Amino acid sequence: MTVLIDTHCWLWWMVSPERLSNQALDIIQDGENTILFSAVSSWEIAIKYAIGKINLPEPPDEFVPKRLIRDGFTSISIEHTHALFTASLPRHHNDPFDRLLIAQALLEQVPIMTADAAIELYDVDIIRADQS
Repeated sequence: MTVLIDTHCWLWWMVSPERLSNQALDIIQDGENTILFSAVSSWEIAIKYAIGKINLPEPPDEFVPKRLIRDGFTSISIEHTHALFTASLPRHHNDPFDRLLIAQALLEQVPIMTADAAIELYDVDIIRADQS
């Protein structure tokens, strides 16, 4: 199974994996699965770190790559097709990071692991990542 992980789910995996559902944990920990981590998430983490909205034990340009390598996650780039596809998405969600992740999941035809209920309003396959 290949899954695109939402930024907050990846951060939960890093600092508080107990927030993730058993299904999400099983998928992440199963070495047979491919967990996609988007450049969108790196961008979001970098911005939020720079404005003090999130704390990390080291700068994001060190923290993120080390953990991706450690956990065997697969990076996915932002392509023009991904960015341009966001224009055709309904305005259910106004967060540009999430809109780009939704576009990637749809175009790459993979489910997105998220706890964001607004993403469920899109015609995208969801893996619920929270305990609820």
